Amino acid sequence: MVLRVSSEESLDDAILRYAENEGLAVLSGKEGALVIGSSQRCEWWAGRLASSYKDLSRQIRNVLRMNTPSVLYARDKTIELGSRTLVMGIVNISPDSFSGDGLEDISAAVSRVETFLDQGADIIDIGAMSTRPGSDPIPEEEEASRLKDLISRIRPMTDVPISADTYRLGPAQAALEAGADIINDVSGLRDPEMAKLVAAYEAGVVVMHMKGTPKDMQDNPQYDDLISEIYSELEAGVSRALDSGVRRESIIIDPGIGFGKTIEHNLEIIARLGEFKSMGYPVLIGTSRKGFIGRITGKDPQERKFGTAATVALSVAAGADIVRVHDVEQMLDVCLVADAIVRREFL
Repeated sequence: MVLRVSSEESLDDAILRYAENEGLAVLSGKEGALVIGSSQRCEWWAGRLASSYKDLSRQIRNVLRMNTPSVLYARDKTIELGSRTLVMGIVNISPDSFSGDGLEDISAAVSRVETFLDQGADIIDIGAMSTRPGSDPIPEEEEASRLKDLISRIRPMTDVPISADTYRLGPAQAALEAGADIINDVSGLRDPEMAKLVAAYEAGVVVMHMKGTPKDMQDNPQYDDLISEIYSELEAGVSRALDSGVRRESIIIDPGIGFGKTIEHNLEIIARLGEFKSMGYPVLIGTSRKGFIGRITGKDPQERKFGTAATVALSVAAGADIVRVHDVEQMLDVCLVADAIVRREFL
């Protein structure tokens, strides 16, 4: 990427020094400077400028985000992006969910979906197998059956997009056959057949970063360069999707809060979430009720609403396109207010 910074931007040595420190090439002259490098490093540079050169930082980020799709295509659904942050409501039909919200009864799950729809959820995300740290997978047939039973019940109720939270091919196939629009793959499409399946159905896909597997992901996760490594692995997952025929406008990325990360890693991801926007895809983040919030507040999962609200507000400020939450009504309010502040407009 090449960015031109004119002399009208009160160009000084500090601005260019920051660019060089981030590994960018700088060609300067009387009319200004050309800054050359990857989108990721340009985003880092903009972050360094934010404290002292707010207007320039904002302009750089606006340019970087021009390539992000304004819509997301998921089968026959067209989901508008950019005007506000979308809220994805979590419905778990796995009794061992970490958050304490798991449901075994299909009727209860349908009722929760109805509640979320009444509250204004933009997307419904159905999970049928816990991926909490240390968890073992259940039989694929059981996961597939749970997804199929619930999705087939709620599909006639609404045109709101339905996402299936699964990283296994059989359950994903069952979910799509039942009417799911999006596959939320916590493994980042490690199974190349998953990308082909998504492409065949012209579905949407969430490419998430996870270090290891749910069974071992929290066994002392370490990184040499956290954001760079996550970024690179997300790029690899996106490439698998594109190579398999998934539309660019059907891809969402998720840095994977809590999936192979320490509390410090999670906090850094939220603080630097905007850097993932430079990849050119909508960013989803799921912080709701997660363990790092409990570590900070000392609260049990179902008492982490206010801690979650803080992370959602900061994620909106950093440019999140979609937030994945358990408490739809409250987090919708958080997003509305945060969007009004960040975007400087409200209804």
